[in-house]
Amino acid sequence: MAKSKVVVAKVKRAPRRSVLSDEIYDMIKAMIFEHEIAPGARVNIDALAVELEVSQTPVREALARLESDGLIAKKPLKGYTATNLLSMAEFNDLFQFRLLIEPWAAEQAALKIDSTGKAALKGEMQSAKAALKFRVDDQFQALTEHDARFHTLIAHISGSNSVANAFERTHCHLHLFRLFMANKLNLIESESRTQFVQELFEQYYQSGSGQLAIKEHDAITKVILDQNPKAARIAMHSHIESSLKRFSPSVKAVNK
Repeated sequence: MAKSKVVVAKVKRAPRRSVLSDEIYDMIKAMIFEHEIAPGARVNIDALAVELEVSQTPVREALARLESDGLIAKKPLKGYTATNLLSMAEFNDLFQFRLLIEPWAAEQAALKIDSTGKAALKGEMQSAKAALKFRVDDQFQALTEHDARFHTLIAHISGSNSVANAFERTHCHLHLFRLFMANKLNLIESESRTQFVQELFEQYYQSGSGQLAIKEHDAITKVILDQNPKAARIAMHSHIESSLKRFSPSVKAVNK
């Protein structure tokens, strides 16, 4: 007796929901950065769903992701609010923490990096240089993401999960760029968005003829790839101190 064939129906993949969730996440995140949702302001799920022309589900999913990013806080019986900007004390604490763990992570990365890590680090720097060719608004987002990925990658290459996890939980780049943008928005309310972003780049990414932050990342990458631990520690320490100097005026301005 011939065996009957069992036909298994293939389930069609439907990426639309995840794509929609990502889009709503990006949109609400932009609203937080651009102060359409002010620091400390209550976030109304119904109102956001209406404004973005979606159901409440992708909005709730986006808010949960933003909560894990440290940009949204959820309080029992009160709902969601945008987190406040870093205070001067929190800013200093954050950079003292970074000065403690990131030079060590860079040193360990130089000692332990393998071919996979080298390829990842080279690829990340290529993505940063490619981003410099984007139009201004897209470039800002791309380089912000590169900055976070670069430091996270080095923390992982160090081989210490504790250090990598501790660094990721600070969400430092999200908070710092939010703070920097807040200051610039307050100072140039009458100027166009393009002028605002261009000015930001001149102050944070550029120094003289080139992009300072990317140059510093390049220097760190070179000594890690050369497996020079002492130079890697020094280069990372110098980079964080340089970032501190660039951001400090913004912190002082929004904390007066």
